[in-house]
Amino acid sequence: MNETPSVLFVCVHNAGRSQMAAGWLRHLSAGCVSVYSGGSLPAEALNPAAVAAMREVGIDITDQSPKAFTTETVRAADVIITMGCGDTCPIFPGRRYEDWALDDPAGLDINAVRPIRDEIRRRVERLMVDLGVAIR
Repeated sequence: MNETPSVLFVCVHNAGRSQMAAGWLRHLSAGCVSVYSGGSLPAEALNPAAVAAMREVGIDITDQSPKAFTTETVRAADVIITMGCGDTCPIFPGRRYEDWALDDPAGLDINAVRPIRDEIRRRVERLMVDLGVAIR
């Protein structure tokens, strides 16, 4: 693994789960991790309920936008976290993969998105411990 670990979060639309996870990791690691996110079929815009749920905990993800993952990004990542993208998720030998089974926040209101947001935070914190990165 590189001196600064890198993590790629991947979900189909790159509009909810992967964006919340990337937001948490950027926030909690304070720049000690290179964070990427992408989707196999990116949406037009971020999920508004995901944006609102993250804003509630003081994290603004509105500077992000759904985007496709690239081969270069996958190759650059030490850890690839997939979230419900099935066969469309990138698989490259020699990379560490985890699949986080999480409900998709698409179409859900903020009350339903909050528990997903909170579970993502728990998983990001565990990932940081595993990577040896202090929570800031």
